[in-house]
Amino acid sequence: MESAVTRPVDRWFLAYSADHQDSTNQSLHVLCVPAIVWAVMALLYAIPLGGGLSQGLVAYVAAMATAAFWCRLSMPLGLGASALLLLSLWSIDVINQAFGMTTLVWIAVVVFLVAWIGQFIGHYYEGKRPSFFTDLVYLLIGPIWVLGKLYRRLSIAV
Repeated sequence: MESAVTRPVDRWFLAYSADHQDSTNQSLHVLCVPAIVWAVMALLYAIPLGGGLSQGLVAYVAAMATAAFWCRLSMPLGLGASALLLLSLWSIDVINQAFGMTTLVWIAVVVFLVAWIGQFIGHYYEGKRPSFFTDLVYLLIGPIWVLGKLYRRLSIAV
């Protein structure tokens, strides 16, 4: 049986957690990371493909690839994060249908910018650079790290 620190997800979380010790930074990440994921999905959803291809196809393909990565690291986190991605994509579709693509894009841009400002404020309090400056993979680790915090609070194994 693997020890907890030999699993790749645990190694990623250990390194990511080292850059996220401050409680203000952690709280901002809990709010801002999901907002950034939503905004990125919305912006990917808005990419026009034409040729009879379905609106949002780029977002769905990106979500599937991301979900596969997360599931390889941790099936419980991957499945939970995948469900949240689907919920995000559903909300994006609802906003698009109700208000149109232009409004969706503007909302996504504002959410993206505000959430990233929140992230950098958190790292100001932390006194450390964001992890993705070290390795871009941390952009994919952040969302499951946040979900992992919820799982641990609910005593769900990651």
